[in-house]
Amino acid sequence: MSIVLLALAGILFGGAWSLQQQDRPKPVIAIVGLLGVLSLLGGILWMLPK
Repeated sequence: MSIVLLALAGILFGGAWSLQQQDRPKPVIAIVGLLGVLSLLGGILWMLPK
């Protein structure tokens, strides 16, 4: 599951970068970036020992 979350984080960060290059509204970029951060944190926390 952690691999899926980390892959999703990469896709979301790439999407945020692409949106920024296309001069999209900043709130949209922030939402996509925040979802990427949450996915990254979820993937990291999933790998921690219980």
